[in-house]
Amino acid sequence: MGLKKFRPITPTMRYKVITDFAEITKSKPEKSLTSHVKRTGGRNTDGRVTMRHRGGGHKRRYRNIDFKRDKFDTSGNVIAIEYDPNRSARIALVEYSDKERRYIIHPHGLHVGDQVMSASDSQIDIKPGNCMKLEHMPLGTEIHNLELEPGRGAKLIRSAGSSAQLMAKERGFAQIRMPSGEIRLIKLSCRATVGQVGNIEHAACVHGKAGRVRWLGRRPKVRGVAMNPVDHPHGGGEGKAGQGNPHPVTPWGKPTKGGKTRKPHRISDKYIIKRRKTKGSK
Repeated sequence: MGLKKFRPITPTMRYKVITDFAEITKSKPEKSLTSHVKRTGGRNTDGRVTMRHRGGGHKRRYRNIDFKRDKFDTSGNVIAIEYDPNRSARIALVEYSDKERRYIIHPHGLHVGDQVMSASDSQIDIKPGNCMKLEHMPLGTEIHNLELEPGRGAKLIRSAGSSAQLMAKERGFAQIRMPSGEIRLIKLSCRATVGQVGNIEHAACVHGKAGRVRWLGRRPKVRGVAMNPVDHPHGGGEGKAGQGNPHPVTPWGKPTKGGKTRKPHRISDKYIIKRRKTKGSK
């Protein structure tokens, strides 16, 4: 697994950096584990645009990932590592002893032929791909695919290269240091997978051209100062003058860029031990 750079034969290739896909062992997905996802183009059920800059992109099949890992105490064999167009991480195809196959998020260091297991309520080997409750993990364990509520499936730490660390256990809760630096409480009965999510070089990739971004379904973003007054509060004016030097606002006039949007007294506040560092914080 590594990065691939190109000779600058064209302006596109001058900065283009992609992964070399060396870890991929299977090109086509398991058909029984895929499903169709209707694309919205950023529109709601009334047909109105509620999320700008979305639309187009390459057609995809969704890979059904086993985030619950509820095939307990049964060893599974990793038979393939595949590319998933719906996420930054790779996925691993696991076949169990009863011939059932499931996809899991591919952890760094897991290879074809390795065995993975999900324990119902006991401790198993602390190796990449094994899943168990937080109460059975030793302190300092690197984890991903973390549940917020027991039995609801993994919700946190699923993107490429991300991982959290188990810091402490007390009064039925585990203290988890998240990838953002935030330390929060998670119930000890919640499950997580050992290891760091694979494809750790993903953050260093550079698309190199606008076309690759369009393939992902992202449409162009236009600056407000480049618009007309009817389209944006920052629009209008002669040349690059714009409307003087106003406070940054959204197209609908609400302050943006650094304004606090978190509502006070949220239910989750009591579970946060240490907040992550935000832009401008000391």
